[in-house]
Amino acid sequence: MTINQISVFLENKYGTLNKVLDLLAEAEIHVIAATVADTTEFGIMRLLVSEPQRAYTVLKNNEVSAYLTDVFAIVLERTYARTFRDTVALFTRAGLSIEYMYSFADSGNLVLVLRTNNPESTREVVRRQELRCLTENDLGKL
Repeated sequence: MTINQISVFLENKYGTLNKVLDLLAEAEIHVIAATVADTTEFGIMRLLVSEPQRAYTVLKNNEVSAYLTDVFAIVLERTYARTFRDTVALFTRAGLSIEYMYSFADSGNLVLVLRTNNPESTREVVRRQELRCLTENDLGKL
């Protein structure tokens, strides 16, 4: 129900983002989705990739500060704002806080990637509402 996301801590220095992307490209790992949030001293890059475990190993072997994190990647079959809103509201009504969220489009569907303050309760909402989530196998096909 969850997939592995790679979180990378980047110094706010020229070329650090390219270093990470170069390593992944050289290993022929496909980037499916990415987001970068920054502070004055560092940035956090979150990535969904075709082979998360191998990507993690490649980055760690090259002394990149990377971590694997479980996230939910919920497939919304319509990309209407109402569908997006209604899906987020399911978690809010369950008393869950969304720590971060980003999205990407795949074959006309919107994929909502999120991490909440309580993964077990999130799993229960996903099960109860019969939400479709991407699996690790799906990542290799995107």
